[in-house]
Amino acid sequence: MNDEVYYRLAKVLDTLPNGFPAAEDGVEIKLLKKVFTPEEADLFCDMRLTFETADQVAARTGRPLEGLKEKLASMWQHGELFAIKLGEDTYFRMMPWIFGIFEFQLHRMDREFAELHERFDEVYSRQFFANSPQLMQVLPIEEEISVQQEALPYERVSALIDQGQSFLLNDCICKKERGLLDAPCDRPLQVCLAVAPIPHVFDNSPEGRVITRQEAYDLLKETERLGLVHLTGNVQNGQFYICNCCSCCCGVLRAINRFSIPASKVINSHFYAEIDPDKCLGCGTCALDRCQVAAIEEGEDNYRIVPERCIGCGLCISTCPAEAIALVHKEEDRDVVPPFTEEDWFDERGRRRGVDFSAYK
Repeated sequence: MNDEVYYRLAKVLDTLPNGFPAAEDGVEIKLLKKVFTPEEADLFCDMRLTFETADQVAARTGRPLEGLKEKLASMWQHGELFAIKLGEDTYFRMMPWIFGIFEFQLHRMDREFAELHERFDEVYSRQFFANSPQLMQVLPIEEEISVQQEALPYERVSALIDQGQSFLLNDCICKKERGLLDAPCDRPLQVCLAVAPIPHVFDNSPEGRVITRQEAYDLLKETERLGLVHLTGNVQNGQFYICNCCSCCCGVLRAINRFSIPASKVINSHFYAEIDPDKCLGCGTCALDRCQVAAIEEGEDNYRIVPERCIGCGLCISTCPAEAIALVHKEEDRDVVPPFTEEDWFDERGRRRGVDFSAYK
C-alpha cells in the first residue's frame, strides 16, 4: 500500500510539465520515500499548481478541514509544498521536482540522499533537457553589456533586485550534494538568492537568512568576482530566484559538460561573447579561470569562442587584461524570447512534452 502511493506521486510529478521520469532501478521511488511520508504523498497528489488556502483545498477535495492547515503547513516547512503567508491567510501549492521540491530539501540532504539523487540525475537530466522551454536563462554581468546594446528587463540582473521587496539568502543544495559526494566546491556555499515583490514575505521562512537589497547587490558583485554564473527562471515576469552557479556543482551547467548536451538545449541565453583576435594576448585567463562551460578554446595565436557552447554570461570579459572580449546581443532570429509568466511556461512545456496536466492547474 505504501509503495502504491509513491508510484502514484511519481506519476503526478511526471504529469507536471517539468517531468519526473521513471528509472530502471526505481531510484526515483527511493527519493520520494526520503522526502514524503505516505500520508504526505497522498495529500500532495490532491494539490494544484495554483495557490489555495486550506479551506479551498478542503472544499475542492472533500478532505476534512480539521487539521488540514497544520498538515499543509508542516509540508511547507519540510519543503514538500510552496506557500506564502499574507496577513492571517496562508496559500499553498504543489511544486515540480525541479525547480521545486529538490531545492527545498537542504534539511534532508545527507550522504544517502546525495547518492540517490546523483543516480537519478542522469535519467532526469536526459529527459528534462530534451524538451523546451529551458528551465533557466542567463543573466550576464551587467557592466559588460555595452551602452550601444539594449537589454530588456528580464535580461538584466539589476532589474530583479530593483523590483524586489524581500530577499532571502540560502545555501546551494547542489554544492551541498557535491560536498557530501566527496567533490566539494572551493566557492562559498551560501549563494542562492530568493526574491519576492512583497515586504517581509520571508520573515517566517524555515530556512535561509533574510538580507537587505544592498546585501543582495553585494552578493552579486562577490559571486561575479568568484566566477559564478547568474541564472534565473526562463520567464519575462515573476522571476523569484537568482542562482549563482558553477559547473562543478550546478545541475544545469553540469548537464552541458557532463552529458555534452548543447548549451542552447540546456539554458536560454540572450548574449554571446566575441574575442577580437587582434587584441587577444593568448594568456588563457578567460578559458582557464573564468569560463564554466568550456566555451573558449586555444588556437594557434589566440583564443576563440565556441559558439554552440557559449552561454553569454560575461565572466570571461571582466578579467581580460587586453579588453579583447565583448558581449554581443543575439540577433532577433536567434534570440528566444521566454514565456511571459511561469503559468505560460508550464503551458508551453506541457504542450511540447505532450502531457495533460489540466487536473493540477
